[in-house]
Amino acid sequence: MTVAAVHQPQYLPYLGFFDKVAKADVLVALDSVQFHRRGLQHRNKIKSSQGWQWFTVPVLHETDQLLRDVAINPTEPWQRKHANAVRWNYGKAPYFETYSDELIRIIERPWEQLVELDMALTRWVMDCLGITTPIVHSSELGVGGSSSELLADLCVAVGADTYLSGPGGRRYMDLQVFEDRGVGVVWQEFEHPSYPQLFPDVGFIPDLSIIDTLLCCGRETASLLGASA
Repeated sequence: MTVAAVHQPQYLPYLGFFDKVAKADVLVALDSVQFHRRGLQHRNKIKSSQGWQWFTVPVLHETDQLLRDVAINPTEPWQRKHANAVRWNYGKAPYFETYSDELIRIIERPWEQLVELDMALTRWVMDCLGITTPIVHSSELGVGGSSSELLADLCVAVGADTYLSGPGGRRYMDLQVFEDRGVGVVWQEFEHPSYPQLFPDVGFIPDLSIIDTLLCCGRETASLLGASA
C-alpha cells in the first residue's frame, strides 16, 4: 500500500499537519489551487501572554490567483516582526536556544514567493522531527480538475493506491470517484495532545503553529505525533 497525503502549503502549520505527513508515503504539496487571503497559506497562530495572535506574511494578491504564483510583499517589514515575535513570546521556552536561530535565519532570507517560504519551513520542521516523507508539488504533475477528481488523480499521478484524508474530507469527498480510480481512502485520526505551554495563566491553546510545540517540547514533539495516532 502506498499512501499519499495532499495538502496546501501553509505557513508553519500546526502539529496535525505533520502528523498527516508522517503517516504518508508521499506528500503532494497542493500549490496549483486558488490562494485564499486570510487563510493558513500565509498565516498561523502563536501564543502570547494575552492568548493567541496571528503571525501573518503580507502578500501581493490578485483575484483568482493560484497559490504557486503568490508573491510576498517586499515593502512590509514582516521578517523583522516575525523574528521579534518569536523572541518576545518564546524567549523563555525550554528549547528556544535549540531551534530559534535556524528558524529566524530561514524567515529572514530574501523570499519572493510564498510557496517557497512555506515549503522551506515545512522541510525544516520535518528535519527537526525526523520525518523523511518525500514531497512532490502538484504544479509539477500536470493534473487538472477540482475537488475529489483532483485529489484522486493526484494520487494516481504519484503512484499511490491510498489517499490519507483529514476528517473534514468526510463532508465533501465523493468516495465513488476514488473507487473508480482504484484509490482507497483512509482517515486521519488526530486529537491534539496537550503539553506544557508558556503563559499557563491563559490556559492551554491547541492548534497553534508547530513552533509553539517545537520550542516548548523539543525532540519530544515527534513523540506527540505517535500519541495522536
